[in-house]
Amino acid sequence: MRRRLIIDTDAKNEADDQFAIVHALLSPSLDIAGIVPAHFGDARSRHSMQDSRDEVDLLLRLLDRDDVVVANGAEHAVPDALTPVDSDGARLIISEARKPGPLFVIFLGPLTDMASALLLDPSIADNPDLTVVWIGGTPYDEVTGGERRGEFNLSNDVTAANVVFQSRLRVWQIPMTVYRMVGVGYAELDEKVAPHGELGEYLVRQLKEFNAEHVDPEIEYRSLGDSPAVSVVLNPDGAVWRHRPVHVFGDDARMTNVIVEGRSVLVAESVDVRFLLEDMFAKIKAHAARR
Repeated sequence: MRRRLIIDTDAKNEADDQFAIVHALLSPSLDIAGIVPAHFGDARSRHSMQDSRDEVDLLLRLLDRDDVVVANGAEHAVPDALTPVDSDGARLIISEARKPGPLFVIFLGPLTDMASALLLDPSIADNPDLTVVWIGGTPYDEVTGGERRGEFNLSNDVTAANVVFQSRLRVWQIPMTVYRMVGVGYAELDEKVAPHGELGEYLVRQLKEFNAEHVDPEIEYRSLGDSPAVSVVLNPDGAVWRHRPVHVFGDDARMTNVIVEGRSVLVAESVDVRFLLEDMFAKIKAHAARR
């Protein structure tokens, strides 16, 4: 059975959403029920959701996929824990969650649209076939590579994350200590992705351009940190999971010591990066060969 999937993505925030979106769209076992472009705050752009929409549209053109539903998400974070931001994207999530059969909704950015869908229709939390997969959040143990800082996807809507995590929804979380380990260098990208058509060339070029504009000092790699959300739907056994009690998220985009009684989340402690990257690269190559 193909896995039904919605992709909620802040696609123009960095340069890794693009790889995850392409990987999902090229995977025959995934039935893409829609893509929801998401905001990524206003620090870099005053119209970040529209930027994400434009990037999604570009990727669909490169893939010749005019059959995919695209429904815009919220333009900003939820104002409080009781007030949704109504959008076509939130309504798409509700519509698909009401249908029979398993549904995965992967979030490559903030959880605004999931929280809004839940606030608009609380009954979807009772759907046992609905799984939310989120790339985001700080570590559960103080192993952070030395820095003590908040996490970006969480910071763009802390309230939404608390709404989702404290609900009855089934949540799979891939925190920053795991997603940042999906590192890939320019040399590998130049060999395995860039030569394969207009799509491959664009994926690598936009990644290098992002680094050149936003990273100092110069580096020759990037983490494809959003891609684990796709790989764990394709292969749930390709991760090491642990149930963790849900903590309240603080305004500093970190976990507090306050535990939500009776709530747990399934947290990935590692993912099969070899499977993730090789499967993605092979599918990009095969797509170019078919054109």
